[in-house]
Amino acid sequence: MSLDRRLMPAEFRPPPGLRHCHVQSVACKLPWRRRAVQARAAGFLAAAKAELIDCGDGVRLLGYYSRPAADSLGLVVLLHGWEGCADSSYMLSAGTRLFEAGFEVFRLNFRDHGDTHALNEDLFHSCRIAEVVSAVKAIHERHAARRLFVVGQSLGGNFALRVGARAPQAGIALDGVVAVCPVLHPQSTMLALEQGLWLYRHYFLRRWRRSLRAKAAAFPHRYDFGSLERFRSLTETTDFFVRRYTEFPDLESYLEGYAITGSALEGLAIRASLIAAEDDPVNPSRDLKRVAKSEALTVTLLPSGGHCGFVDSWGLRSWIDGWIVAEIENSIRAASLRT
Repeated sequence: MSLDRRLMPAEFRPPPGLRHCHVQSVACKLPWRRRAVQARAAGFLAAAKAELIDCGDGVRLLGYYSRPAADSLGLVVLLHGWEGCADSSYMLSAGTRLFEAGFEVFRLNFRDHGDTHALNEDLFHSCRIAEVVSAVKAIHERHAARRLFVVGQSLGGNFALRVGARAPQAGIALDGVVAVCPVLHPQSTMLALEQGLWLYRHYFLRRWRRSLRAKAAAFPHRYDFGSLERFRSLTETTDFFVRRYTEFPDLESYLEGYAITGSALEGLAIRASLIAAEDDPVNPSRDLKRVAKSEALTVTLLPSGGHCGFVDSWGLRSWIDGWIVAEIENSIRAASLRT
């Protein structure tokens, strides 16, 4: 693994008032930015069609496929973060940029995300990597693109790297992975959320409670969670659901189950690019030192950017979208040189 400070496609330099990590992390989610993103994404969304993906074992995931009018450069599967969805602003923003660059784009919803709570009876948790690997394989088989890439942000970046590590054994002809501010060591992320700025903890608790209520409404014979407000923290809530609704005996083993530190990426053979910010208030960048070294993995560490922010202007433009496109194009060029 090479840990460096390469800045691509151009140096990320937000104006002074936008440099703080919390400003970066929040600015990308502001309502007026979402309106601007949706306006630009009009053509991308018009080309999208909903598709149900059979992941085997009765699991179905919903996503949206968009194909450009011109010849495709390849297929990019986009993975969102925890309690995000296929229509999150960052998914539409990155998807639009990729679509305009000539790529097919598939925006996949994880289980119990994006109003899909009624599709599968069992609850989502972050160790459900097998169904995401199966989904990526099924999407590629359905659309038969000549190149395949997986891009994820936050928890989606964590899933993307785990898909990359498992792709050869699963028979997936994956050409590259891009991960933006991925969850590295879940224990560290949990601690950062609990001890950091209250805003993030409140945001995730509110959205998770809403999702759990939707799940209970979809399967009332199976779920009665009672008052979710009795859990005052993410740690307490997660511990309850891990012990009650997963195969893991305790919180620690569950969190370790989806960590990409340690040996998790040791066998990574697919070209992968990871970008992180030193000031990320959610996923501590110090954990990058705990990721296994791999010649296939390149890490770009920026001094600022917050958590999946990388907003570089007062127009709230996303610098990271251009970086994602550049990394995928670099993968294509590298592959062409090898052949």
